[in-house]
Amino acid sequence: MYNIDDVILKIKKTVTSHHLDKPGAYTRWLWQNEAGTRELGLNEYGCADAANILYTIGEFPHDPIERASWVEIMQNMQDEKTGLFTETTHHYIHTTAHCSAALELFDAKPKHPYHDLEIYKKKDALYDLLDNLGWNDNPWRDSHRGAGIYAAFANAGQVTPEWKKWYFDWFWENADETTGFWKKGCGFNRPMFFYMAGGFHYFFNHEHAHMPMRYPDKIIDSCLEMYYDNSISYDNIQFGTKTGFIEIDWIYCLTRSMRQTTHRFEECKKALLEFTDTFIKFLKEVDETKDDAFNDLHSLFGTVCALAELQQALPGHLVSEKPLKLVLDRRPFI
Repeated sequence: MYNIDDVILKIKKTVTSHHLDKPGAYTRWLWQNEAGTRELGLNEYGCADAANILYTIGEFPHDPIERASWVEIMQNMQDEKTGLFTETTHHYIHTTAHCSAALELFDAKPKHPYHDLEIYKKKDALYDLLDNLGWNDNPWRDSHRGAGIYAAFANAGQVTPEWKKWYFDWFWENADETTGFWKKGCGFNRPMFFYMAGGFHYFFNHEHAHMPMRYPDKIIDSCLEMYYDNSISYDNIQFGTKTGFIEIDWIYCLTRSMRQTTHRFEECKKALLEFTDTFIKFLKEVDETKDDAFNDLHSLFGTVCALAELQQALPGHLVSEKPLKLVLDRRPFI
Protein backbone atom coordinates (compact mmCIF):
# COMPACT_ATOMS: atom_id res chain seq x y z
CA MET A 1 0.00 0.00 0.00
CA TYR A 2 1.19 3.52 -0.82
CA ASN A 3 0.09 6.85 0.59
CA ILE A 4 0.29 9.27 -2.34
CA ASP A 5 -0.61 12.53 -0.59
CA ASP A 6 3.01 13.69 -1.02
CA VAL A 7 2.77 13.11 -4.77
CA ILE A 8 -0.54 14.96 -4.94
CA LEU A 9 1.02 17.89 -3.07
CA LYS A 10 3.79 18.06 -5.70
CA ILE A 11 1.14 18.12 -8.40
CA LYS A 12 -0.87 20.85 -6.66
CA LYS A 13 2.23 23.02 -6.14
CA THR A 14 3.16 22.64 -9.79
CA VAL A 15 -0.26 23.77 -10.99
CA THR A 16 -0.16 26.73 -8.61
CA SER A 17 3.25 27.77 -9.93
CA HIS A 18 1.79 27.97 -13.47
CA HIS A 19 -1.03 30.34 -12.50
CA LEU A 20 -1.02 33.76 -14.16
CA ASP A 21 -2.99 36.92 -13.39
CA LYS A 22 -6.63 35.84 -12.97
CA PRO A 23 -8.68 32.73 -12.11
CA GLY A 24 -8.43 30.22 -14.94
CA ALA A 25 -5.37 31.80 -16.61
CA TYR A 26 -2.44 29.38 -16.79
CA THR A 27 0.74 28.88 -18.73
CA ARG A 28 1.60 25.40 -19.94
CA TRP A 29 5.34 25.76 -19.23
CA LEU A 30 7.46 27.81 -16.83
CA TRP A 31 10.61 27.80 -18.90
CA GLN A 32 11.69 27.68 -22.53
CA ASN A 33 13.12 24.64 -24.31
CA GLU A 34 16.42 24.60 -26.18
CA ALA A 35 14.70 25.13 -29.53
CA GLY A 36 12.84 28.15 -28.20
CA THR A 37 9.51 26.88 -29.56
CA ARG A 38 7.36 26.92 -26.42
CA GLU A 39 4.48 29.38 -26.18
CA LEU A 40 5.10 30.78 -22.72
CA GLY A 41 2.27 32.75 -21.18
CA LEU A 42 -1.47 32.09 -21.52
CA ASN A 43 -1.95 28.78 -23.32
CA GLU A 44 -4.89 26.56 -24.31
CA TYR A 45 -3.33 23.46 -22.78
CA GLY A 46 -2.15 25.34 -19.73
CA CYS A 47 -5.70 26.45 -18.92
CA ALA A 48 -7.46 23.24 -19.90
CA ASP A 49 -5.01 20.97 -18.11
CA ALA A 50 -4.97 23.07 -14.95
CA ALA A 51 -8.75 22.56 -14.81
CA ASN A 52 -8.38 18.83 -15.54
CA ILE A 53 -5.72 18.33 -12.87
CA LEU A 54 -7.53 20.32 -10.18
CA TYR A 55 -10.72 18.34 -10.88
CA THR A 56 -8.81 15.07 -10.55
CA ILE A 57 -7.10 15.90 -7.24
CA GLY A 58 -10.22 17.39 -5.62
CA GLU A 59 -9.17 21.05 -5.82
CA PHE A 60 -11.65 22.20 -8.47
CA PRO A 61 -12.94 25.79 -8.08
CA HIS A 62 -16.35 26.16 -6.43
CA ASP A 63 -16.89 29.92 -6.27
CA PRO A 64 -19.29 30.99 -9.07
CA ILE A 65 -17.35 34.16 -9.90
CA GLU A 66 -14.08 32.25 -10.07
CA ARG A 67 -15.63 29.53 -12.23
CA ALA A 68 -17.06 32.18 -14.57
CA SER A 69 -13.55 33.54 -15.08
CA TRP A 70 -12.25 30.09 -16.02
CA VAL A 71 -15.06 29.62 -18.54
CA GLU A 72 -14.63 33.09 -20.06
CA ILE A 73 -10.89 32.63 -20.57
CA MET A 74 -11.27 29.26 -22.31
CA GLN A 75 -14.28 30.29 -24.38
CA ASN A 76 -12.39 33.35 -25.64
CA MET A 77 -9.67 31.08 -27.06
CA GLN A 78 -12.10 29.78 -29.69
CA ASP A 79 -11.91 31.32 -33.14
CA GLU A 80 -15.32 32.77 -33.95
CA LYS A 81 -15.00 32.23 -37.72
CA THR A 82 -13.77 28.62 -37.74
CA GLY A 83 -15.17 27.52 -34.39
CA LEU A 84 -11.81 25.88 -33.64
CA PHE A 85 -9.40 26.01 -30.73
CA THR A 86 -5.82 26.01 -32.04
CA GLU A 87 -2.33 25.61 -30.55
CA THR A 88 0.99 24.84 -32.24
CA THR A 89 1.80 21.47 -30.63
CA HIS A 90 -1.35 19.54 -31.59
CA HIS A 91 -3.79 19.15 -34.47
CA TYR A 92 -6.72 21.57 -34.21
CA ILE A 93 -9.21 18.73 -33.73
CA HIS A 94 -7.23 17.62 -30.66
CA THR A 95 -7.11 21.15 -29.24
CA THR A 96 -10.80 21.70 -29.94
CA ALA A 97 -11.75 18.42 -28.27
CA HIS A 98 -9.43 19.10 -25.33
CA CYS A 99 -10.74 22.60 -24.63
CA SER A 100 -14.37 21.52 -25.01
CA ALA A 101 -13.69 18.70 -22.54
CA ALA A 102 -12.25 21.14 -20.01
CA LEU A 103 -15.25 23.45 -20.42
CA GLU A 104 -17.57 20.50 -19.76
CA LEU A 105 -16.11 20.21 -16.25
CA PHE A 106 -17.72 23.62 -15.59
CA ASP A 107 -21.01 22.51 -17.21
CA ALA A 108 -20.13 24.89 -20.05
CA LYS A 109 -19.73 24.59 -23.81
CA PRO A 110 -17.78 26.41 -26.52
CA LYS A 111 -19.29 29.79 -27.38
CA HIS A 112 -19.42 29.29 -31.16
CA PRO A 113 -20.43 26.42 -33.48
CA TYR A 114 -17.64 24.26 -34.93
CA HIS A 115 -18.00 25.77 -38.39
CA ASP A 116 -14.97 23.99 -39.89
CA LEU A 117 -16.00 20.61 -38.46
CA GLU A 118 -19.62 20.65 -39.61
CA ILE A 119 -18.74 18.54 -42.66
CA TYR A 120 -17.96 15.59 -40.37
CA LYS A 121 -21.57 15.39 -39.28
CA LYS A 122 -22.19 13.71 -42.63
CA LYS A 123 -21.58 9.96 -42.76
CA ASP A 124 -19.50 10.01 -45.94
CA ALA A 125 -17.17 12.71 -44.62
CA LEU A 126 -16.83 11.01 -41.24
CA TYR A 127 -15.93 7.68 -42.85
CA ASP A 128 -13.53 9.42 -45.23
CA LEU A 129 -11.76 10.93 -42.22
CA LEU A 130 -11.55 7.58 -40.40
CA ASP A 131 -10.60 5.54 -43.48
CA ASN A 132 -7.71 7.83 -44.34
CA LEU A 133 -5.99 8.25 -40.99
CA GLY A 134 -2.42 6.95 -40.75
CA TRP A 135 -3.43 3.64 -39.25
CA ASN A 136 -0.17 1.95 -40.17
CA ASP A 137 2.48 4.66 -39.89
CA ASN A 138 0.95 7.17 -37.44
CA PRO A 139 -1.78 5.43 -35.43
CA TRP A 140 -0.94 7.31 -32.23
CA ARG A 141 -0.71 10.82 -33.64
CA ASP A 142 -3.70 10.43 -35.94
CA SER A 143 -5.91 9.09 -33.17
CA HIS A 144 -6.03 12.70 -31.97
CA ARG A 145 -8.23 13.40 -34.99
CA GLY A 146 -10.15 10.13 -35.14
CA ALA A 147 -11.08 10.27 -31.46
CA GLY A 148 -11.16 14.04 -31.18
CA ILE A 149 -13.97 14.42 -33.69
CA TYR A 150 -16.26 12.32 -31.47
CA ALA A 151 -15.21 14.08 -28.25
CA ALA A 152 -15.55 17.58 -29.71
CA PHE A 153 -19.12 16.88 -30.79
CA ALA A 154 -20.01 14.93 -27.64
CA ASN A 155 -18.76 17.61 -25.27
CA ALA A 156 -20.70 20.26 -27.17
CA GLY A 157 -23.88 18.17 -27.04
CA GLN A 158 -23.89 17.58 -30.80
CA VAL A 159 -23.77 13.76 -30.97
CA THR A 160 -27.03 12.39 -32.37
CA PRO A 161 -27.94 8.71 -31.94
CA GLU A 162 -27.64 8.20 -35.70
CA TRP A 163 -24.16 9.79 -35.88
CA LYS A 164 -23.00 7.83 -32.86
CA LYS A 165 -24.10 4.59 -34.50
CA TRP A 166 -22.11 5.44 -37.64
CA TYR A 167 -19.04 6.14 -35.56
CA PHE A 168 -19.06 3.01 -33.43
CA ASP A 169 -20.15 0.76 -36.31
CA TRP A 170 -16.97 1.80 -38.13
CA PHE A 171 -14.80 0.81 -35.18
CA TRP A 172 -16.60 -2.51 -34.67
CA GLU A 173 -16.08 -3.46 -38.31
CA ASN A 174 -12.45 -2.33 -38.34
CA ALA A 175 -11.21 -3.89 -35.09
CA ASP A 176 -8.26 -6.23 -35.58
CA GLU A 177 -8.96 -9.76 -34.35
CA THR A 178 -5.29 -10.44 -33.55
CA THR A 179 -4.26 -7.33 -31.60
CA GLY A 180 -7.66 -5.97 -30.55
CA PHE A 181 -6.67 -2.52 -31.82
CA TRP A 182 -7.24 -0.65 -35.08
CA LYS A 183 -7.26 -0.95 -37.95
CA LYS A 184 -7.49 -4.52 -39.27
CA GLY A 185 -5.40 -5.03 -42.36
CA CYS A 186 -3.25 -1.94 -41.74
CA GLY A 187 0.00 -3.91 -41.46
CA PHE A 188 1.01 -2.95 -37.90
CA ASN A 189 4.54 -1.99 -38.95
CA ARG A 190 5.23 0.28 -35.97
CA PRO A 191 5.94 -0.94 -32.42
CA MET A 192 2.70 -2.30 -30.94
CA PHE A 193 2.56 0.35 -28.23
CA PHE A 194 1.88 2.95 -30.95
CA TYR A 195 -1.36 1.12 -31.78
CA MET A 196 -2.16 0.73 -28.10
CA ALA A 197 -1.62 4.46 -27.43
CA GLY A 198 -3.75 5.31 -30.44
CA GLY A 199 -6.36 2.73 -29.45
CA PHE A 200 -6.63 4.27 -25.99
CA HIS A 201 -8.21 7.38 -27.51
CA TYR A 202 -10.91 5.32 -29.19
CA PHE A 203 -11.39 3.21 -26.09
CA PHE A 204 -12.33 6.18 -23.91
CA ASN A 205 -14.93 7.19 -26.51
CA HIS A 206 -16.38 3.68 -26.31
CA GLU A 207 -16.39 3.90 -22.52
CA HIS A 208 -18.14 7.27 -22.62
CA ALA A 209 -20.91 5.86 -24.80
CA HIS A 210 -20.98 2.54 -22.87
CA MET A 211 -20.13 0.66 -26.05
CA PRO A 212 -18.39 -2.74 -26.02
CA MET A 213 -14.96 -3.49 -27.41
CA ARG A 214 -15.01 -6.24 -30.01
CA TYR A 215 -11.87 -8.08 -28.84
CA PRO A 216 -11.11 -7.21 -25.20
CA ASP A 217 -9.26 -10.51 -24.72
CA LYS A 218 -6.85 -9.57 -27.52
CA ILE A 219 -6.29 -6.09 -26.08
CA ILE A 220 -5.29 -7.73 -22.80
CA ASP A 221 -2.94 -10.12 -24.60
CA SER A 222 -1.33 -7.22 -26.48
CA CYS A 223 -0.94 -5.10 -23.34
CA LEU A 224 0.58 -7.87 -21.26
CA GLU A 225 2.95 -8.88 -24.05
CA MET A 226 4.31 -5.37 -24.56
CA TYR A 227 4.70 -4.92 -20.80
CA TYR A 228 6.62 -8.13 -20.18
CA ASP A 229 8.68 -7.71 -23.35
CA ASN A 230 9.75 -4.25 -22.12
CA SER A 231 8.79 -2.94 -25.53
CA ILE A 232 7.01 0.21 -24.30
CA SER A 233 10.09 2.38 -24.60
CA TYR A 234 9.17 5.90 -25.59
CA ASP A 235 12.14 8.31 -25.90
CA ASN A 236 14.36 5.45 -24.65
CA ILE A 237 13.08 5.97 -21.10
CA GLN A 238 11.96 3.08 -18.90
CA PHE A 239 8.21 2.68 -18.90
CA GLY A 240 6.76 4.25 -15.77
CA THR A 241 9.62 6.66 -15.12
CA LYS A 242 8.56 9.74 -17.06
CA THR A 243 5.73 12.24 -16.77
CA GLY A 244 3.41 11.86 -19.76
CA PHE A 245 0.57 9.89 -21.36
CA ILE A 246 1.93 6.50 -22.35
CA GLU A 247 1.30 5.13 -18.86
CA ILE A 248 -2.40 6.05 -18.76
CA ASP A 249 -2.74 4.68 -22.30
CA TRP A 250 -1.53 1.24 -21.22
CA ILE A 251 -3.23 1.21 -17.82
CA TYR A 252 -6.62 2.24 -19.23
CA CYS A 253 -6.54 -0.25 -22.10
CA LEU A 254 -5.79 -2.99 -19.60
CA THR A 255 -8.16 -2.00 -16.78
CA ARG A 256 -11.14 -1.21 -18.98
CA SER A 257 -10.70 -4.44 -20.93
CA MET A 258 -10.76 -6.22 -17.58
CA ARG A 259 -14.27 -4.87 -17.09
CA GLN A 260 -15.43 -6.65 -20.24
CA THR A 261 -13.81 -10.07 -19.82
CA THR A 262 -12.32 -12.36 -17.17
CA HIS A 263 -9.48 -13.24 -19.53
CA ARG A 264 -6.11 -13.47 -17.67
CA PHE A 265 -7.57 -11.42 -14.82
CA GLU A 266 -5.01 -12.38 -12.17
CA GLU A 267 -2.14 -11.77 -14.58
CA CYS A 268 -3.50 -8.31 -15.28
CA LYS A 269 -3.67 -7.46 -11.57
CA LYS A 270 -0.13 -8.75 -11.07
CA ALA A 271 1.19 -6.60 -13.93
CA LEU A 272 -0.63 -3.52 -12.61
CA LEU A 273 0.80 -4.04 -9.13
CA GLU A 274 4.33 -4.48 -10.48
CA PHE A 275 4.00 -1.40 -12.65
CA THR A 276 2.66 0.62 -9.71
CA ASP A 277 5.81 -0.08 -7.69
CA THR A 278 7.96 1.46 -10.45
CA PHE A 279 5.60 4.34 -11.12
CA ILE A 280 5.10 5.45 -7.52
CA LYS A 281 8.83 5.23 -6.79
CA PHE A 282 9.48 7.59 -9.71
CA LEU A 283 6.78 10.06 -8.65
CA LYS A 284 7.94 10.17 -5.04
CA GLU A 285 11.55 10.82 -6.10
CA VAL A 286 11.07 13.23 -9.01
CA ASP A 287 12.04 16.86 -8.39
CA GLU A 288 8.98 18.73 -9.60
CA THR A 289 10.84 22.05 -9.66
CA LYS A 290 13.45 20.81 -12.16
CA ASP A 291 11.93 17.95 -14.16
CA ASP A 292 11.07 19.27 -17.62
CA ALA A 293 8.13 16.95 -18.31
CA PHE A 294 6.63 17.58 -14.86
CA ASN A 295 6.85 21.29 -15.72
CA ASP A 296 4.56 20.72 -18.75
CA LEU A 297 0.98 20.83 -17.44
CA HIS A 298 -0.19 18.75 -20.38
CA SER A 299 2.29 15.94 -19.70
CA LEU A 300 1.56 16.22 -15.99
CA PHE A 301 -2.14 15.75 -16.67
CA GLY A 302 -1.40 12.40 -18.31
CA THR A 303 0.44 11.25 -15.20
CA VAL A 304 -2.38 12.46 -12.95
CA CYS A 305 -4.86 10.42 -15.01
CA ALA A 306 -2.66 7.34 -14.63
CA LEU A 307 -2.68 7.77 -10.85
CA ALA A 308 -6.45 8.16 -10.80
CA GLU A 309 -7.07 5.03 -12.87
CA LEU A 310 -4.61 2.97 -10.82
CA GLN A 311 -6.26 4.06 -7.58
CA GLN A 312 -9.63 2.95 -8.94
CA ALA A 313 -8.36 -0.34 -10.37
CA LEU A 314 -6.38 -1.36 -7.27
CA PRO A 315 -8.69 -0.68 -4.31
CA GLY A 316 -6.82 0.15 -1.10
CA HIS A 317 -3.41 0.09 -2.78
CA LEU A 318 -3.06 3.85 -3.41
CA VAL A 319 -4.35 5.88 -0.48
CA SER A 320 -4.99 9.64 -0.52
CA GLU A 321 -6.89 12.07 1.67
CA LYS A 322 -9.12 12.96 -1.26
CA PRO A 323 -9.90 10.10 -3.66
CA LEU A 324 -8.83 10.95 -7.20
CA LYS A 325 -11.49 11.38 -9.89
CA LEU A 326 -10.65 10.45 -13.47
CA VAL A 327 -12.05 13.05 -15.86
CA LEU A 328 -12.73 10.31 -18.43
CA ASP A 329 -15.41 8.93 -16.12
CA ARG A 330 -17.29 12.20 -16.66
CA ARG A 331 -16.65 13.02 -20.33
CA PRO A 332 -14.41 11.90 -23.21
CA PHE A 333 -10.95 13.16 -24.14
CA ILE A 334 -7.62 13.82 -22.52
